[in-house]
Amino acid sequence: MTTGLPASSAASTTPGQPSRGRRLLEPGLWLAGASVWFTALYVVDPNEPGHFPTCPFLWLTGFYCPGCGSMRCTHDLLHGDLAGAFARNPVLPIVYVALAIGFTRWTIRLWRGLPRTHLAPPWRIQAIAWAYVAFFVLRNVPGWTWLSPA
Repeated sequence: MTTGLPASSAASTTPGQPSRGRRLLEPGLWLAGASVWFTALYVVDPNEPGHFPTCPFLWLTGFYCPGCGSMRCTHDLLHGDLAGAFARNPVLPIVYVALAIGFTRWTIRLWRGLPRTHLAPPWRIQAIAWAYVAFFVLRNVPGWTWLSPA
């Protein structure tokens, strides 16, 4: 029995594979959640006291964690203040670019119904972890205020 549709518009899945809509559900939910969060940070200024709690790690130890300044950095990015964003957390804008590229590649792969063909190599994961630790240590070096979120 024929469906009356050209072969190119027939079902985009192979038997046993979820439909395209089902495959795109998870990226859609992540995108919706991120949109809500970014909208909240666009509307509410984290620089004004009382809107958000202070960083618990900073409050307990007096040291800046790698995430300190992230909300203020995101707020500055959403308002087009790139210099302010890098002053709050110089790593986060780079992380956002990497996340956007990864999210786009993931969504395209799911759209096309392609299987995951590779994982990140161990050296890349270790390099990211060491960079994270180095950023944590360096932003707490006395006198190196250019890495602090203040």
